[in-house]
Amino acid sequence: MSVVEQVIPELSVPRREQVAIVGGGASGVLTAFQLLAGSDDALSVTVHEATGVLGRGIAYGTSDPRHLLNVRARHMSAYADVPSDLLDWARRAGRDPDPLGFLPRMEYAAYLQDTLADVADHRLTISAGRVDDIVPVPGGFEIRTRDRVTTAATVVLAYGNQKPQELAALSGLPAYIANPWDLGAIRALPGDATVVIVGTGLTAIDTAITLLEDEPGRRAVMVSRHGLLPHAHIEQQSTAWVSEVPEGPLSADGIAAFVRGQVEAARLHGVDWRNVVDGLRPQTQSIWRRLDLDQRRRFLAEHARDWEVRRHRMAPEVADRIRGYRRDGRLVLAGGGVGGVDVVGGLAELQLPDLRDRVLADAIVNCTGPLTDISRTDDPLLRSLQARGLAAPDPLLLGLDSTPAGEVVGADGVVVPGLYAVGPPRKGTLWESTAIPEIRTQAAEVARSVLGRVTTGS
Repeated sequence: MSVVEQVIPELSVPRREQVAIVGGGASGVLTAFQLLAGSDDALSVTVHEATGVLGRGIAYGTSDPRHLLNVRARHMSAYADVPSDLLDWARRAGRDPDPLGFLPRMEYAAYLQDTLADVADHRLTISAGRVDDIVPVPGGFEIRTRDRVTTAATVVLAYGNQKPQELAALSGLPAYIANPWDLGAIRALPGDATVVIVGTGLTAIDTAITLLEDEPGRRAVMVSRHGLLPHAHIEQQSTAWVSEVPEGPLSADGIAAFVRGQVEAARLHGVDWRNVVDGLRPQTQSIWRRLDLDQRRRFLAEHARDWEVRRHRMAPEVADRIRGYRRDGRLVLAGGGVGGVDVVGGLAELQLPDLRDRVLADAIVNCTGPLTDISRTDDPLLRSLQARGLAAPDPLLLGLDSTPAGEVVGADGVVVPGLYAVGPPRKGTLWESTAIPEIRTQAAEVARSVLGRVTTGS
């Protein structure tokens, strides 16, 4: 058993600064790793994870080995300055070390666990149990779970993605599956089930694979407002087409036009549009920060989905499976969202505007993506943080209000000293906050800030 899968007894060393990380998925593990790797005995780190097992979270907690990463292995190292680390780990572990390949998500969880284990020692504590409340006290915070209360001078919120927003019109229907990662419920469906998957993103893709691959008699209808699937990576890809974004004021429409122009210029040179998207990735954060709030809203309303299906792509093997399901008539794609719904003979009958016939469904799976508006959450911790004024939704309702450096901004618009965020909660501030290359950068920056506070005693 990996050291990070054990609950390590908490040590009482008064001179050490206590840092609490809430969340043990990729964001939490990478933050803990950076803190431990960057300090000596100046601090202790406690990772609070409801399950007690680190590294998994929503993204990498799947038990289906056919769920693959959507980023090539060469870009998924925990070390920004050692890009080969994941490949070296895969080679040592007897797994596929192909730098252009796409590892199973569950194997990446094992990599995160082993990476943290490399620096884990007496300074690391893993606390199993869900954090329900964080209370400001002199010198820091109390972190409260159902069973215990601990204190820390610094807290890092690394809770990852929330569960999908509840679909009120569908949630009371027979066989409604609210959590798309409840693979047991999906696998338990009848071998001849017809299932409506609400959503057409990468989570919906993984759900379709679990649903359809093992039972050839099953059928699925995948539906969303736009009806767009993620594009696929291609087998061979040359170096990214790097384009410098023009100086001066930016607008959402202007950026969209710029990208289209670069795609056309690349095409004339025999370069695929994917290289343009990948070449823009290092500049995405600065582009987002150069857009004012109205222009960010314009991007979200008019351009975000077109960007997302090109930016977050399917592995080639996954795309092949999806094409095969559609070719065989086992998977139907529909736009226009969900119209009317009734219960007929104990089953849900849905009207989908894109389809001529109504669909009689044995199950409906909510794959609409994570809830980002924390004012609508039912998560006890996020509700408590807002009630105490320690956190507020960002203006775009994409996560927590925070500074570009990861400091959490309270309801009064002022930074809460000692409270940070890493990963998806920072999407409103930085946009790119859900992929490992960006999360590892955020984790390193927050770790430097925390270590700086410990060093100066501020």
